[in-house]
Amino acid sequence: MSVAVRFAPSPTGLLHVGNVRLALVNWLFARKAGGNFLLRLDDTDEERSKPEYAEGIERDLTWLGLTWDRFARESDRYGRYDEVAAALKAAGRLYPCYETPEELNLKRASLVSQGRPPIYDRAALRLTDADRTRLEAEGRKPHWRFKLEHTPVEWTDLVRGPVHFEGSALSDPVLIREDGRPLYTLTSVVDDVDLAITHVIRGEDHVANTAVQIQIFEALTHIEGGGAVPVFAHLPLLTDATGQGLSKRLGSLSVASLREEEGIEPMALASLLAKLGTSDAIEPRLTLDELVAEFDIAKVSRATPKFDPEELLRLNARILHLLPFERVAGELAALGLDDADAAFWEAVRPNLSRVAEARDWWAVTHAPVAPAADDPAFLAEAAALLPEEPWDLSTWGTWTGAVKAKTGRKGKDLFLPLRRALTGRDHGPELKNLLPLIGRTRAQKRLAGETA
Repeated sequence: MSVAVRFAPSPTGLLHVGNVRLALVNWLFARKAGGNFLLRLDDTDEERSKPEYAEGIERDLTWLGLTWDRFARESDRYGRYDEVAAALKAAGRLYPCYETPEELNLKRASLVSQGRPPIYDRAALRLTDADRTRLEAEGRKPHWRFKLEHTPVEWTDLVRGPVHFEGSALSDPVLIREDGRPLYTLTSVVDDVDLAITHVIRGEDHVANTAVQIQIFEALTHIEGGGAVPVFAHLPLLTDATGQGLSKRLGSLSVASLREEEGIEPMALASLLAKLGTSDAIEPRLTLDELVAEFDIAKVSRATPKFDPEELLRLNARILHLLPFERVAGELAALGLDDADAAFWEAVRPNLSRVAEARDWWAVTHAPVAPAADDPAFLAEAAALLPEEPWDLSTWGTWTGAVKAKTGRKGKDLFLPLRRALTGRDHGPELKNLLPLIGRTRAQKRLAGETA
């Protein structure tokens, strides 16, 4: 059977780096196996799901290059969920419960105070037909729980290894709300069955859900027939650098902010997230194909990985230092640098941590600069020795060699005054690369202390 995975975010907020790490791992797993990747929007939470968040999810994945082979939206499948719910009811696996949220909270609090796990007591199964009629006459509408088998639930997790739950230690989950809408625990299983998902790769916060959902998979297989229970892998959840969890609601480290406000390159983020929490060293990669070739889910550790924005920025700089002009031409044009060419990019990229910083060096090479002419006599001698154009990468060495021979200066005393006069700065890209971009006319004026 061909490998099929899914990334199933809820469009209830901005994707953060923890969300997109799971998307990336699923995508790499599928591509390594020659399988397919499904993007499924789990949008049955109608109060919190928003079209702009759904659009943002697609935009973020597209920016990262995580193309999907199939697409589904849970809100298109309510009829199918109703059909499955009816089948589970007929099989006696879905039963109505009439407790109010307040009553359930009291039950949980009582159990916790006794040091017992807050497992539902199945009181609803003891109701008679007369009891249910009376409760409904009072205006109560039932929510529906799945009746778990009190047998062991076991699976071999691709990250955690053998996992075991006692069925009696699990609480019958609510699958249908009072208003008739299905909850994630049901819809996710139905979708995975219908869309032939072979591997479910998600966060470790779903481990207990998996124990419950395996029984739902098995119930549906018994009632409807169908495929096998998927293979599961539960990854440790990403935290920020301080160890705090990430949240879509709070906008924690959102992909949109990294792209639009921080100027992060997609391959910098992908290179970091693909290796974070694995036994592999984190190194810059220029293509997703490289990450696919190196991917092995067995390398994922159970330790909690921390996402450090400073590490991402350092990796972003390393990526930029490797990127050819063709890969950034569009970004430069978006910054208004339509005339930027390969010579400019190759001159400035070793000093960039973000593409947007190229604007500063474009200004140095193509716009008026107020020079720091603090040694006018020396600069005048240097100006007199400027070679005639055309200039190339050898011009700087030829010129400074002549200046050194004429003035006797060397090292910092030679180079720093020239750099400050030509660029207005103490540091920056190699002047052998910048000088041909500045040009003789502009260089001569700046050496003379003129803004040019």
